[in-house]
Amino acid sequence: MNFSPKKKASNITLLISAFVIVSLILWNTNSFFKNFKEEERLKMEIWATAQSELIQSSVDQELGNLTLKVMGNNTSTPMILVNEEGSIKTHNISEEKAADSAYIQRKIRQFESENEPVHIIQEGELLETLYYGNSEVLNKLKYYPLALLLIIFLFGAVIFFFFKTNKASEQNKLWAGMAKETAHQIGTPLTSLLGWNELLKSESINPDITKEIAKDISRLETITDRFSKIGSIPDLEVHDIVSETEKAYEYLKRRSSKLIHFSFTSGIDELPVLLNPPLFNWSIENLVKNGIDAMKGRGNITIEIEKKGQFVNILVSDTGHGIPKSDFQNIFSPGVTSKKRGWGLGLSLVKRIVEEYHKGKIKVLSSSKEGTIMQISLRANV
Repeated sequence: MNFSPKKKASNITLLISAFVIVSLILWNTNSFFKNFKEEERLKMEIWATAQSELIQSSVDQELGNLTLKVMGNNTSTPMILVNEEGSIKTHNISEEKAADSAYIQRKIRQFESENEPVHIIQEGELLETLYYGNSEVLNKLKYYPLALLLIIFLFGAVIFFFFKTNKASEQNKLWAGMAKETAHQIGTPLTSLLGWNELLKSESINPDITKEIAKDISRLETITDRFSKIGSIPDLEVHDIVSETEKAYEYLKRRSSKLIHFSFTSGIDELPVLLNPPLFNWSIENLVKNGIDAMKGRGNITIEIEKKGQFVNILVSDTGHGIPKSDFQNIFSPGVTSKKRGWGLGLSLVKRIVEEYHKGKIKVLSSSKEGTIMQISLRANV
C-alpha cells in the first residue's frame, strides 16, 4: 500500500520530532547527572576538611558545631578512609561488610574508578585518603537514561505495531472490497448466460452441451457466492465434514490432470461440524491447487480426515518440493508467494476462512523435500 507524499512527510516530521525530544531528554539527564556528581564531590571535599580539623584538634579541644554537623550529616555516600599507615575506617558501610578485608579492597578499587579520591593533607604531608562511591540516589540516576530508553523503545514498538495493524486492516478492507466488486461484476454476465442456456435448450442442440454449460454456470455461481462472502460474517450451519470434504475432492479430481494421483481416506463415516460449505470447499481447493503447483503438475495428492478428541483434522498432503521451516508462518501473510505470477492471496484467504470465519486452526504440519502436509482443525459439533 502506497502512502501519499503528505502522509510520508508527516511521518518523517513525527520521527524527527521524536528523535529530537529523546535527544533533549538524554542530554538534560546527562547534564543533571554531572551536576549532581559535582555536588557530591563538593560534599566529600567539605567532609574531608572537617576530618582534617578533627585530626588537627587536641584531645581536650572542643570542636565547633559546624565540624560535627558536617561529619554526622552525610549518611548516604559510602566512604573508606585510609591513613598513611594503612589503617582503614569506613562510613555508611555495614559492619559485617566492613569486617571483610577482601570486600573493602574491592570497594576501594571500585570507588577509585568512580570518583577521584580526596587527599587530606596537613602541612604538605598526606595524612589520609578518602575513597567514596556514588550515593544511592546517584546510582539510580545513572540508570535512569537506560530505563528511559527502554520505555521509549516499548512505546515506539507499540506505535509501530499499531500502524502495522492499521495497515493490515486497510489491506484487508481493500481485498474484501475487491472480492465483493468481483462478485458483483461476475453476477451481471452470469445472469445473461443463464438466459442464453435456457434459450439453447429450446433449440435442437445436443442436451449434453447445455448440461455441461449448466455445470459451468453453477460453478461460476459458487465462485460468485464465495467472493461475496469475503469481508462479511458468513452463516454457519451444521454439515457433515466428511461428505463436504469429499465433494471438494471429487470436483478437483475430475478437473485435474491425469498426472496427479488423488487419494481420499477418512477414519470416520460422518461428523457434524458448523460449516459454510462454499467457503470450506474453497479452502480445500486452494490447498490442493497449491500442492499441485508445488509438484509442478505431477505427483500425489492425499486428503485424510481424522478425529482428535473434540476436533476433526483435515490433512492435505502433496509430494512437492516442500516449504522452508522459516516460512511456515509467512506463507499465510497476504502477498507472500513463491510463484512468479502469483498474488499471494490463496493461503491468506484460507487462513481467514478457517480461523476467522470457522474459529478453527490451520498450520503446516510437516514439510520436507518429499512433500508437505497442511492441517485444518475444526471443532466438532457434538
